Amino acid sequence: MRLRSALCPTISTLCTLTLLGACGSGTADSSGGRPLVGVDYPRSDTDFWNSYINYTPQYAKELGLSLKTTNSQNDVAKLTADTQTFISQGVKGIAMAPQDTAAISPALAQLEAKKIPVVTVDTRPDNGKVYMVIRADNRAYGEKACRYLGAKLGGKGKVVMLQGDLSSINGRDRTEAFNDCMENNYPDIKVFGEATNWDGAVAAQKLQTDLTAHPDIKGIYMQSSFALSGTLQVLKQKGLSVGPGDRKHVFVVSNDGIPEELKNIAAGKIDATVSQPADLYAKYALHYLKAAIDGKTFTPGRTDHHSTIVRVRDGLLEDQIPAPLVTADGATYGGVPSTKSTDTSLWGNNPG
Repeated sequence: MRLRSALCPTISTLCTLTLLGACGSGTADSSGGRPLVGVDYPRSDTDFWNSYINYTPQYAKELGLSLKTTNSQNDVAKLTADTQTFISQGVKGIAMAPQDTAAISPALAQLEAKKIPVVTVDTRPDNGKVYMVIRADNRAYGEKACRYLGAKLGGKGKVVMLQGDLSSINGRDRTEAFNDCMENNYPDIKVFGEATNWDGAVAAQKLQTDLTAHPDIKGIYMQSSFALSGTLQVLKQKGLSVGPGDRKHVFVVSNDGIPEELKNIAAGKIDATVSQPADLYAKYALHYLKAAIDGKTFTPGRTDHHSTIVRVRDGLLEDQIPAPLVTADGATYGGVPSTKSTDTSLWGNNPG
């Protein structure tokens, strides 16, 4: 998948681009004429983010960018300190994935004042301006999980939702969309929402408590693969680690699309995931940083990389990268089409 120079293939598309200045003027580092950019990795304790870390230097090289990196380890104070490091190193743009989407606002204000463009990946700041947000539609994550479980449970029963961190826009979007979908489409399904702060141990403990109190639970929605290992362990301890054809089977939907999820779907240990594109996050975060350095700007509409740019508020655009529902059979569930877990186009089948 290659981008054309303006992202938009024809003038009939809604997406437009304006050149604001000469490309690359005054933006190269002193070593090799390549623009210097900074990328902060938010964490390195999940397969998803480790894949993103692996993809980033590959695409930096492809796009002709010089790269500085840091790892804020899920700590907004460290992320703020990392931005100071990038400023001192003379970067011309920064990509980051703030996990606390409210507390990053002061750092964004400082970078805006210094005219250093920022692209945020996976998360969207609650306040402040950034050049572009690279993110899948997280409300669609919750909606797809709801539709799948609703179809599998025949619109009746009990499910557990292992939420992420509700201080994160991702956790809020997935939670609200899942609850809204259940209320509007499957009112006879009871949802037990469990806040986990993206912590696998907390998720496993709360799932175990729910299954003990409600042994008739038949569905689990994990808002990220952080909960995968613990969920499988709890199901095994409860004697529920059985295939989809067994009446004791508990249907499990995850989010991320990591290789381990795809293997578990094929093995019948979990049933579905929503594939969050680690490769495309890395690619387009760096693409938009280069576009910012080159003085380009964008407006809402379809792109030629099969995504949609939307205006989420005044002065803030978000490129919503496709994130398909993935199942073993590639069927349609609750009106939502799915992709087979063996499909080679999925990044989880071709990790970086």
